[in-house]
Amino acid sequence: MSEKLRVGILGATGMVGQRFISLLENHPWFQVVTVAASPRSAGKTYEEAVGGRWKMDTPMPEAVKNLVVMNVNEVEKVASTVDFVFSAVDMTKEEIKAIEEEYAKTETPVVSNNSAHRWTPDVPMVIPEINPEHFEVIKHQKERLGTKRGFIAVKPNCSIQSYAPVLTAWKEFEPYEVVATTYQAISGAGKTFKDWPEMEHNIIPYIGGEEEKSEKEPLRIWGTIQNGEIVPATEPVITCQCVRVPILNGHTAAVFVKFRKKPTKEQLIKALREFKGIPQELQLPSAPKQFIQYLEEDNRPQVTADVDFEHGMGVSVGRLREDTVYDWKFIGLSHNTVRGAAGGAVLCAETLKAKGYIQAK
Repeated sequence: MSEKLRVGILGATGMVGQRFISLLENHPWFQVVTVAASPRSAGKTYEEAVGGRWKMDTPMPEAVKNLVVMNVNEVEKVASTVDFVFSAVDMTKEEIKAIEEEYAKTETPVVSNNSAHRWTPDVPMVIPEINPEHFEVIKHQKERLGTKRGFIAVKPNCSIQSYAPVLTAWKEFEPYEVVATTYQAISGAGKTFKDWPEMEHNIIPYIGGEEEKSEKEPLRIWGTIQNGEIVPATEPVITCQCVRVPILNGHTAAVFVKFRKKPTKEQLIKALREFKGIPQELQLPSAPKQFIQYLEEDNRPQVTADVDFEHGMGVSVGRLREDTVYDWKFIGLSHNTVRGAAGGAVLCAETLKAKGYIQAK
């Protein structure tokens, strides 16, 4: 590809915005040309605006340090500089809905990390290995918005990434009832231990809104397009508890599953290891070669050993065993700010580009 697409990041100074910037450094298809944030950051260089709040393990890329932060609310001005944007703005849900639609109406595609539009019926919420066909609803969204190339696409919540792909890989065995408990890292709240010292040596058994998302969003991903809208699936029924744990990165899930068809352990492991989708077939730049790995050791997956599997874009599964109440149980692990946030959105954008939805203006 000779010309890279020009990318803007909305909410560029926050933790997810920073993750977008670190992941897009040297990206073969996309180049960050515009960073936008709140009016208080506007007019400063990116380096000045972030100050001592850079939260990534890798240094701030040189290419963005001197970019002057634009005011995210100056929609036309920001949109005129880019081919599409990633959205990680920190606003109320209603404000996010409004501003993302404003950007779309400037004929600028919006690939969002935010939850605001996840239940807008004609907005696709996609894990590219699972439901890329949901991008087909975009044509109906464009009719509603009155756009030719502008639209919004979103990725789902970070909490479901460690078990929704696993259940998808097992679809042929008809899972119908699932109990999941997620043990979620503090970066999911945009925090580090420096910001949140009370999380050290602590567990908080509540994350606002997370349990509902964890139960409902997989069903939307497994849904179908009917009359220009995505209609959620009805099974498997999921009940979930979400717990905040003193880990920086990595969401772990303990999951119990009932199946209509009774698979063997070997069949389940084989299905995990063989599961792949469009990102793997097209060899997209951010796609993991192995989407789901199964680990045989009793003490895996572990955050310290496995969270960065496939550069944080893969899912690790272990401890698959028969259960006395349910059929099978397992432990899953995914990287919440890579696959679960910015990385998942980058992979969505790569899929959209490969399918022709995102092009140079």
